[in-house]
Amino acid sequence: MRNESLENLVGVTKEILAAKYSGAEFAFLAGSIIRGEGTKYSDLDIVVIFADLPNAFRESFHFEGFPVETFVHTPETLNYFFERDSKEQNPSLAMMVTEGVVVPTENDLSGKLKGLAAEVVENPPTITTEEIDALRYGITNLVDDIRDPRSKEALIGAAIGLYPTLAEFYLRTNGHWAARRKAIPKYLNQADSEFGKRFCEGFEKLFSLGKTDKIIKLAEEVLEPFGGLYFEGARVDAPSDWRKPIK
Repeated sequence: MRNESLENLVGVTKEILAAKYSGAEFAFLAGSIIRGEGTKYSDLDIVVIFADLPNAFRESFHFEGFPVETFVHTPETLNYFFERDSKEQNPSLAMMVTEGVVVPTENDLSGKLKGLAAEVVENPPTITTEEIDALRYGITNLVDDIRDPRSKEALIGAAIGLYPTLAEFYLRTNGHWAARRKAIPKYLNQADSEFGKRFCEGFEKLFSLGKTDKIIKLAEEVLEPFGGLYFEGARVDAPSDWRKPIK
């Protein structure tokens, strides 16, 4: 773990603003380092707010030994990305603003942006019936692939697909945001520590020993209240205008 005092991190952020974003109004300093969870490879996540910009952008660089990732916005572009990211089940920008430390100091606008971000974070979109069925179908196919894999490599490939898909189904059908990559265990444990434990232990046995029984049972349990495994009768209609004339 990388231990850095908040005072030091705020100081570094002020230097970054002065060196690279001198016209900025303020910034939100966020990420695993300020939560005390950082490693030597963890970056500083900084949401930088300008009054006006031609366009929003993000960039990565090193500064005084820190890897840094900045997300540079105006209030209007930030609000747009809140909505866009919400539709994509990825409220990471809103979470950064919600948890972020305002640098150099809080003001009315930073408070308003935090309020908008909190509204996004606290209100994940309701999963639709169509989304439930699509995830059920995907999980069913992946479970079938790990029941009788063609090879160890095929088993690993199917398990890699099942890991985020099963987590997304559980989280979203229980009223939470989906999680991505390294955040999956954390989100699952926050939602239900017992389920998170079973999920992690099951996949550990699958990846390390090739044993699939615990994950198959868990997947069946998760799907059961929604109709169980789903293959028979599955159908998805493409829009009628999805066609391209042949010349």
